[in-house]
Amino acid sequence: MQDRTEVAIVGAGAAGICLGAKLSSAGVPFIVLEKAEALGGTWRENVYPGSGCDVVSHLYSFSFAQKPDWTRRFAKQAEIQDYLQACAERFGVAEKIVFRANVTAARFDEGSREWMIEIAGGGTLRAKVLVTAVGQLNKPFTPSLPGLASFGGPAFHSAEWDRSAALQGKTVAVIGSGASAVQFVPEIAPTVERLTLFQRSPNWVIPKPDREIASLEAWIYRRLPFALRMLRLRDYWSLERSWSAFVQNTRYGRYWEEMSRKALEEAVSDPELRRALTPDYPAGCKRILLSNDWFRTLARENVRVVPRQAVSIEPSGVIDAAGQRHQADVLIFATGFDAQNFLPGIEITGRAGRSLREYWKPRPRAHRGMGVPGFPNLFMLYGPNTNLGHGSILFMLECQADYILRCLRLMRGRRLATLEPKESEAADYDAALQREMKRTVWVAGCSSWYKSPDGTVLNNWSSHTVKYWWQTRRPRLAEYHLG
Repeated sequence: MQDRTEVAIVGAGAAGICLGAKLSSAGVPFIVLEKAEALGGTWRENVYPGSGCDVVSHLYSFSFAQKPDWTRRFAKQAEIQDYLQACAERFGVAEKIVFRANVTAARFDEGSREWMIEIAGGGTLRAKVLVTAVGQLNKPFTPSLPGLASFGGPAFHSAEWDRSAALQGKTVAVIGSGASAVQFVPEIAPTVERLTLFQRSPNWVIPKPDREIASLEAWIYRRLPFALRMLRLRDYWSLERSWSAFVQNTRYGRYWEEMSRKALEEAVSDPELRRALTPDYPAGCKRILLSNDWFRTLARENVRVVPRQAVSIEPSGVIDAAGQRHQADVLIFATGFDAQNFLPGIEITGRAGRSLREYWKPRPRAHRGMGVPGFPNLFMLYGPNTNLGHGSILFMLECQADYILRCLRLMRGRRLATLEPKESEAADYDAALQREMKRTVWVAGCSSWYKSPDGTVLNNWSSHTVKYWWQTRRPRLAEYHLG
């Protein structure tokens, strides 16, 4: 690895590959620092049974690298991973990745006006611009339940799936009922002897319009790129229209609730189980889940839903909040990620020795979701308030990557050493965003990984993706200190 570059990207997942592809096409020197031994980010890590995307395949792909031959409407993990690998190779990003380069700290040197990036093991890299692309869902969260270390069988998080753990004929306890559980529980339930699901609160689950894509259809998209562009456009506006469901008290949100209730009634005849699986908060407050077999799986004879959280672990079982014991041979945590701890494991220091952790008290925030006052030439991909409840996150990543590239061109054209958001502009942007957030269902009566304990939504964007595109279509010089 060289000791200096113009742009250093931390993370070789979808975000890092997206920006790397655009920088490569523009001829901007860059390096990608990846802590693992392979690229792919969340699609490298989440290999549990049934792992896949809940955004349609032709939209969960880059506009500059459309894939005509997806095999399903909603792609599975392996196909998405292969797509990202192919993109990295096609656009010259793969050769720029330094694997097993775990970034532990980055400090802005005011003398050289460069970022000094420290890598575990002693390596150091200088970069004019630092871009973090580590994502929001990269650190699995496993609750510290009393007695967990005493459990006698395999115990693992869904994002760290233990492929050596034999599940067939076993009694399996699953703690958590969110997006990953909705995918893997239907896959393993038919093979285990008994499965106990500990559900803290139920989710709104709507049918997933998934299907195989016929070879003739793929042939048409390959031979007629215009047809593929029209499909992407239709899918985009279909999802964009669904934004209204995330505004409080809208007809679209009630429509989703009706769909979920209908699917529940068709699959589950037990009234007690129906009550346990019916949320008491508006659709969208937590992540809307897509599945065609979730309710049907929970109605199986060998599956039991415990509508209480697990509170402690014993060598051969789990104790729930009512004090009841449930026997288990295998323990699987489907408890999500530490999503609000942005940039975990990286200590970033800006001007005058100021820590980003200190600046982010009481909560993380970033101008346009990318920049932070006092931290020149620092950009974040998939930063605070850039996640989506609707639409494809790759659209947001492309908006951010294009914005960063325009900032780099601006710096080159004006021979600027630094570009740094003004505190006043960042504060105004954040205040407007939080005002807009108050009309969404995310602030309604539920807890979720979207928001902090005090109810502030930290992860999600507050409006249509068109609005984010409009705000990031070009950098506005008045918002920045130019150095």
